[in-house]
Amino acid sequence: MEDLLGDLYCFGGEKMIVAFTFPGQGSQSVGMLSGYSDLPIVEQTFDEGSEILGYDCFELVTHGPAEQLNLTIHTQPIMLMAGLATYRAWKFLGGKTPDYLAGHSLGEYTALVVAEALTFKDAIKLVQYRAEVMQECVPNGIGAMGAIIGLDDDVVKAICSQITGHNKEVILEPANFNSPGQIVIAGHKTAVVEGMELAKSKGAKLVTLLPLSIPSHCSLMRPAAEKFQILLEQINFCSPKIPVLHNADVQQHQQGSEIRKILTQQIHSPVHWVSTIQYFVSQGVTHIVECGPGKVLSGLTKRIDKALANFSLNDSTSLQHAIEKCN
Repeated sequence: MEDLLGDLYCFGGEKMIVAFTFPGQGSQSVGMLSGYSDLPIVEQTFDEGSEILGYDCFELVTHGPAEQLNLTIHTQPIMLMAGLATYRAWKFLGGKTPDYLAGHSLGEYTALVVAEALTFKDAIKLVQYRAEVMQECVPNGIGAMGAIIGLDDDVVKAICSQITGHNKEVILEPANFNSPGQIVIAGHKTAVVEGMELAKSKGAKLVTLLPLSIPSHCSLMRPAAEKFQILLEQINFCSPKIPVLHNADVQQHQQGSEIRKILTQQIHSPVHWVSTIQYFVSQGVTHIVECGPGKVLSGLTKRIDKALANFSLNDSTSLQHAIEKCN
């Protein structure tokens, strides 16, 4: 009986179920891991990654310059390392193994490493190549991404359909369903700008052209996905030891062939983040921990479901606090 009670957390009489989320590109900043200087395992993780890539990743994170850190070919492997380093620090300090995992776009690869479905070394090779083929796929200045805040999903979908219906030569699609009333669109830059103007005319509270040259998660990325699939076929995947929820279909996948297929699809398909958090809630998740730099995903979680206990791990102090609340 005592063992049973020890497994329960008195949070409204419910069992505590913890999901970890891992941020992707856009959450990086110079000095983002300075709050972990007392935990050598963080820098050690970067040393492993640096040895694979052939340049000092921790130096770039610590001192910049920001222009180099923000290059897609650097950002993607570095954010993978940052999420994994934070998770290793969590485990080093005695944090419990989460019940579910998910990552926003690139963060999905960190989730797969944590779930032991993918080795750290293979993950770095994958995200490095992923960055290269995505960068090469659409010439700089041709594609864009824009955030639209304050409109329903169906209104934004209709805007995209209206613009592409008038001009069959352009692509404009919803790319990220981040939170209720916050959607990112992607495609040809001219269409993105037109879509934002139309969104303003329909009552959007805010529209912003994002500082990204790559129109991720839309059909313009299909050629990149085809190239990426070739490398994916050479990588070994194991069945995840922790359930991983994937962006493209909000499903769990166990077989290597299934994981390869969904990772290929992810490059040119929308990120269904609202549905991801809602799925966690449907499975009884009570606590969500953003494992990596920044608070972007924590902010989205608050907008999706305020009832969830929500934590972001930005330094060793917040890490220890989250462990106390989630163990």
